[in-house]
Amino acid sequence: MANTLNGIDLFATVVEAGSFAQAAERLHLTRSAVGKGVARLELRLGVQLFHRTTRSQSLTEEGALFYRHCLRALEEVRLGEAALASNKLTLNGRLKVSMPVLFGQQCVAPILLALAKAHPGLALELSFSDRKVDLVEEGMDLVIRNAEPPDSLDLAARRLGEHGMTLCASPAYLAERGEPVTLAELPEHECIAYLRQGRVLSWWWQEAEAWREVQPRGRLQMDDLNAITQAAIAGFGLAWLPTWLARPHLERGELRELLARLPGRRYPINALWPHGPHLPLKTRLAIDWLASRLSEQLASVNVPGHQPQ
Repeated sequence: MANTLNGIDLFATVVEAGSFAQAAERLHLTRSAVGKGVARLELRLGVQLFHRTTRSQSLTEEGALFYRHCLRALEEVRLGEAALASNKLTLNGRLKVSMPVLFGQQCVAPILLALAKAHPGLALELSFSDRKVDLVEEGMDLVIRNAEPPDSLDLAARRLGEHGMTLCASPAYLAERGEPVTLAELPEHECIAYLRQGRVLSWWWQEAEAWREVQPRGRLQMDDLNAITQAAIAGFGLAWLPTWLARPHLERGELRELLARLPGRRYPINALWPHGPHLPLKTRLAIDWLASRLSEQLASVNVPGHQPQ
């Protein structure tokens, strides 16, 4: 039965949306994932469901027949969901969420804690980790990541927002080494590199309508953004930091922004969850809270100031 129903909701959404692109947006999947899902369904059924061109799509005769039967089945499912929803008057259960360490502590956890406070029946299990997480294997309801979502039929995604990056250094470092005014000068400076899974992450700026990559070089390499921030404040070199993390230190004068005239790369913030026909109420509400409150939280982060030793 599970194999029989697999792909039915995806197929129906494509028909109702009128295009693969619109269906992908509704389902929080990539267009490629939707196309692959339909192709798998066609292979299983042994028929072509859509006439496809580069500009349009339409149902084949077999596709139209199959869609009529799918509507009946989906209507029964919707009636069943409505019956269950009528009994869900309160939000309860355990919500298991994975998120990056520092970003999760400063930006995600406060929103989820506010959600739990508003719904006393909701229990939270929050995991702070920068490693890759297998949602199904580890039983996660939700994963928050600062990256593009993977192209997978097994995962659904929703864009929660984005954050930019800021190059900065301490006034003491700049007084000693001078302030870089072009990207070409960066190799002359000490740079504090960020390590993720053993790899140094590049710095990116847009210059003359092209993206320029800078590989940071210096004595210090760290896999913790908070440690990088404190090293920059202490005068060890230039640091490329998320704007939400750098802003409080810039406001306090502990750091100064550099190359502000050049647009830096912005990174998406996405919620990921196991794709399926039914999204639990606790997960749906958590995603909605994050989507509506994350921008404000990013602007209000106030990390503790540097304490000299």
